[in-house]
Amino acid sequence: MIYNEVVKICDTYLLPLVSELYGLKGYEIKRVKAHIGGRNVVYTCEKEGTDSKILRIAFLKDRSLENVLGEVEYIRYLFEHGGSVSDVLNSRNGNFLEEINHNDHTFFICLFQKAKGKMLVENKYRYREGVPITEYYYNCGKVLGKLHQISKGYTPVHSRYSFFDKYNAEYIEKLIPGSLPHLKEKLLDLLKTLKGLDMSRESFGMVHFDYNDGNYSIDFDNGQITVYDFDNSCYCWYMFDLASLWTNGVGWIQNEPDPDKRKKFMDDYFETVLEGYKSETGIEKSMLDMLPLFIEVSLMESIVDAFEVMRNNGENPECDEELSYLIKCLEDDIPYLGFFHNIYSSKEPFESEKRKV
Repeated sequence: MIYNEVVKICDTYLLPLVSELYGLKGYEIKRVKAHIGGRNVVYTCEKEGTDSKILRIAFLKDRSLENVLGEVEYIRYLFEHGGSVSDVLNSRNGNFLEEINHNDHTFFICLFQKAKGKMLVENKYRYREGVPITEYYYNCGKVLGKLHQISKGYTPVHSRYSFFDKYNAEYIEKLIPGSLPHLKEKLLDLLKTLKGLDMSRESFGMVHFDYNDGNYSIDFDNGQITVYDFDNSCYCWYMFDLASLWTNGVGWIQNEPDPDKRKKFMDDYFETVLEGYKSETGIEKSMLDMLPLFIEVSLMESIVDAFEVMRNNGENPECDEELSYLIKCLEDDIPYLGFFHNIYSSKEPFESEKRKV
């Protein structure tokens, strides 16, 4: 079932049921424009005199009831233990997840408190007036550190999947086209390396797995960050989220032609992120030293996600300039997303010649 078909079902059949389930009568409900590869239909729910809410309808068949329950249970746990996240709200039945079947298809319904503030992109990537941008870097690390510290004490009732449940040799062989054998080899070697890493409670636990400025809002009155979109959350190394934060930082300096200046900026940026992170939780130096490795893992996630989106949309696999760049970095063992390497062009950031598939 493709996205546009789901939208029709949601608008004509599901919304009246959901409105009754969650007491949304009188709310103005507007659909949010979907991003490429989105797995949900999302609506804003606004009503004068009440807090705004976000309605999410999940429709892809790759998540079980147990898995989605694991996600919302985790969000509720984070919220109740002081994590800066958008809380999941109960239905009139007292459930924070509702399941609706229509024409032999199952839809999972959740309602969330809308985060205060707005995304950076909605503010044209301008931070708080008169406040140094380093406050934002620090807060990104601090909020993430708090979430990870809470996760270290989390024992689920409904468990989410673990990293190797998805990222394994069988899935890689099935998903990645046979015309990219070197990529497959590199991905499988990376998985073997990860198998040997520490998976103790201090290093490995529930993580967001998609921690970026598209998945949190900022209250521009005080700089507070509120995190949402946990539908990729899983058991993984905490370093994965930190590596995601590193890769997010390149956007601030990606148009700088001098690689030494890019390197200096990224070192300073990540040092500030880690100051915020360490103010909330600890992390071993041995894990921090693996930052280049986990940047590679984030590359793997991006590559896998790109091929999944094409598959889910019924499209033939192909490599555009951005995907080709990621693949080249991985195949040629170019560290740090190629950001300090001659592969990188500040005029065409993170692009390379298209690969044939």
